Amino acid sequence: MASKIYADPGSALEGVLFDGMTILSGGFGLSGNPENLIPAIRDAGVRDLTVISNNCGADGFGLWMLLNNGQIRKMISSYVGENKLFEQLYLSGELELELNPQGTLAERIRAGGAGIPAFYTKTGVGTVVAEGKPVETFDGQDYVRETWLKGDLAIVKAWRADPAGNLVFRKTARNFNPVMATAGRITVAEVEEIVPLGAIDPDHVHTPGIYVDRIIQGAKYEKRIEKLTTRPRPEPASA
Repeated sequence: MASKIYADPGSALEGVLFDGMTILSGGFGLSGNPENLIPAIRDAGVRDLTVISNNCGADGFGLWMLLNNGQIRKMISSYVGENKLFEQLYLSGELELELNPQGTLAERIRAGGAGIPAFYTKTGVGTVVAEGKPVETFDGQDYVRETWLKGDLAIVKAWRADPAGNLVFRKTARNFNPVMATAGRITVAEVEEIVPLGAIDPDHVHTPGIYVDRIIQGAKYEKRIEKLTTRPRPEPASA
């Protein structure tokens, strides 16, 4: 069996990228971002991209790099805050946006990975989210029909992988990454650590290796925090 482990992001993406493709990119805010694969896509110069991701990074980091480089034509997202460039491009008409409720976005991606073309949800009924979509009544309640989301490529970031591609995520990085790994025609995972086959307890596997085509060990993870909030220090007791 050919090895799934590649030396670097560029080689892992070789032969995969093309203009006009759809890319699923994991992450929740900046947590769980594929920090090594995104710059490699930027450097490859592919354009006219549709990117499916919870958000589009933050100023100077994450998917913002592709946005700033003029490579993204359309975003399918659920959150568009913390990114002034996104706002500017959308309001000027240079960027298309398909905005989804967050749970709907996750379920559309999960449906794409599971081979389910459509499903119904109450979320968004009676709002702009439901405009142009079929609405049906079940048990006296209206539900809007949503369709699956799939991509030509899924890029995800995990904590650990073994050579078979079994993935383990940590904490908030276990957000959109697992469902996106199932919905890409090709899935490339970057990980903090590659361990020997058998080192991951099968009960601890979050994404089975059957969904993962290529793996790289990432480097120099910044793991930035968009907004750092700290608890106010208590006032010192008076003497």
